[in-house]
Amino acid sequence: MHTTVGIIGGGPSGLLLARLLHRAGIDSVVLESRDRAYVEQRQRAGILEQATVDALRAAGAGARLDAEGLPHDGIELRHEGRATRVDFPALTGGRRVWVYAQTEVVKDLVALQLAEGGPLLFEAEAVAVEDADTDRPRIRYTHEGRQQILTCDYVVGCDGYHGVTRRAVPATEQRIFERTYPYSWLGILADAPPVYDELIYAHSERGFALASMRSPSVSRLYLQVPNGTDPADWPDERVWDELDARLALSADPGWRLTRGTVTQKAVLPMRSSVTEPMRFGRILLAGDAAHIVPPTGAKGLNLAAADVIVLARAFAHLHKTGSTELLDAYSDTCLRRVWRAEHFSYAMTTTLHADPAQSPFDTRLQQSQLDRIATSPHAAAELAENYTGLPLDV
Repeated sequence: MHTTVGIIGGGPSGLLLARLLHRAGIDSVVLESRDRAYVEQRQRAGILEQATVDALRAAGAGARLDAEGLPHDGIELRHEGRATRVDFPALTGGRRVWVYAQTEVVKDLVALQLAEGGPLLFEAEAVAVEDADTDRPRIRYTHEGRQQILTCDYVVGCDGYHGVTRRAVPATEQRIFERTYPYSWLGILADAPPVYDELIYAHSERGFALASMRSPSVSRLYLQVPNGTDPADWPDERVWDELDARLALSADPGWRLTRGTVTQKAVLPMRSSVTEPMRFGRILLAGDAAHIVPPTGAKGLNLAAADVIVLARAFAHLHKTGSTELLDAYSDTCLRRVWRAEHFSYAMTTTLHADPAQSPFDTRLQQSQLDRIATSPHAAAELAENYTGLPLDV
């Protein structure tokens, strides 16, 4: 079998790319190693930037998002018992974000791909990418118990940091920049209505906390915990008590989260990583295959979407004109935006979390930065512009 673009990975970035290519008249095949049920239930991000929402709508995948997604016009920062709201539209010229879970994005894109698009093969595990430096790369994969080969004009790796696509790039042809953080997140999903209609980010001496949501009846909440934490050491009551303590407001001592049944609990390690360049021969890396951010800035899914939006435009340009100009610029175009998102995610993370080794001096610096955001429209606008998403060519 041969296709113009072979896409490894049937997560949101791979599926969005396939959808955008289909609408541009470009054929593709998506290979996903897991089954459909697993892919559609895989819990990940829940915040969509304005550009991501615009792309989903343009791809024909916006109907359920518009009906069920929760538009958010800001976030609340809490520190030292005080609250500051950052108003996104007022600070960015009208941009906002949406709460719409990755699972729902994937369901929408899977349904469209199976109904209208090119082949989407579940339980098709790519085992090798060969001949990447030729004009006919090959993906060797297993499907329905047989080893098969997909030849392509180009291979796009949307299969994550540990995927086969990254391994096909010689170590001598890439540079990897990484940072590991000295803390993790303990995350829970609970059948409880959110206590506030926007996200709450809290800095405290006890550690970071985040109150988020998946729907009007489901809360998503996080606590900073030491690396290596076992979720079993955090029974539900302890989690709720600690969230209440870290999110507390001195002006409202009776403030409490609405508690409910905890349906999921897991520990999420935090790190940053960037691979340069994002292209080798006919292999192009996208999403986690090229970069990872800590979740504090809500950038992971949105960076992946930005990558494939840029890629789809480049493939459409090649299809219409025969020119590889935009494809050749893909890595540089994306990396400019990636590094800005990496910096924003790093700044949010290090400002809001309590490093186990930090001194009182470090804590005062964090408080000073949060005070600056609370009192300066310029500082608040910088946060809002980055949070809602920078232009795709930045």
